[in-house]
Amino acid sequence: MFLRFAAVVLALTVVTATPAEAVPALVPAADREVVFTVDGTTTYGTLHVPAHRVGQRLRAALLLPGSGPTDRDGDQPPASRPRTLAQLAEALGGDRVATLRFDKYGTGRTGLGAYRDHPEELDHPAFVRQAGAAYEALRDQPETDPHRLLVVGHSEGAMTGLLFGGTVRPRPAGLALLQPQAIRMLDLVALQLHAQTAEATRLGQFTPEQRRAIDAAIDAAVTALREHRPVDTTDLPPVLAQLFRAFQGASARFVESDDAVYPPDTAAALRPGTRVLLTCGTNDVQIPCATTDALTAALRRAHVEGPGRVPLPGVDHLMHDADHPDTLAPAVLDALHRFTGGSRP
Repeated sequence: MFLRFAAVVLALTVVTATPAEAVPALVPAADREVVFTVDGTTTYGTLHVPAHRVGQRLRAALLLPGSGPTDRDGDQPPASRPRTLAQLAEALGGDRVATLRFDKYGTGRTGLGAYRDHPEELDHPAFVRQAGAAYEALRDQPETDPHRLLVVGHSEGAMTGLLFGGTVRPRPAGLALLQPQAIRMLDLVALQLHAQTAEATRLGQFTPEQRRAIDAAIDAAVTALREHRPVDTTDLPPVLAQLFRAFQGASARFVESDDAVYPPDTAAALRPGTRVLLTCGTNDVQIPCATTDALTAALRRAHVEGPGRVPLPGVDHLMHDADHPDTLAPAVLDALHRFTGGSRP
């Protein structure tokens, strides 16, 4: 009896002598503003940090918007408010990935910044430098793991991510190229305009002869822009004539510098083994899947890892489908989950 009692006391002593293991406190999900300066411009962004343990370092993704005056949420107010980047931040947060999205030049709180008095000098490399500075700001946040950084770009933002993804330090662990600009800008513009002209002809708005004249004028306008000659707008409908005049106006420097980039060439600078997702929507009239063929092949030659190209059935350029006109389509969410899930340690 005494021996059994002594054994029980000893066991109790062992148990009570071992302190209970402390459970790290949880920090709830939150957003906060991040401010950084690049080329004399103060840039404003939103950092979304999902719920995490105190002291935990999280994977983190820089979100890059598409073309035009697209702000940190993926909107072009007041006309267009799809909230593309805000919805991406929410989706990635569900996979415990922190995100930074920012107001690029000409949008939101950032505005034109140092280019306020000479907007005609704003070129595409300026946007690339701004994105690179945002990447560094994300890298330096106390909640992020600098060795598990991701870049998620939509449309033109995907090309921007490709351009700096091979130069920043540390290199991104992964790139998500969502409906990416994958060919030269003016080639893409011509492709889109030819498709619109064909549809207008089908609807009876142009005759076949008018269509041929317009298509020839579009191609001639692209050639003139690349050769720095005035564009002949005689055979162009007024709206297209206005577009090409704008390309030779205040936007000329941006258009020329953007068009100088052939995205497949940028893939060679990526670190072998970088995880890459490339999506294309079958209902995307702005970035048809076929335009991503050369970039897909270049990524393969660069020896990046999957998921690779993922076609999205029924998905449009804003990553919606018929059943989800205001939110990211399930196919998009599934592709993102494959991308982030595969990059977990």
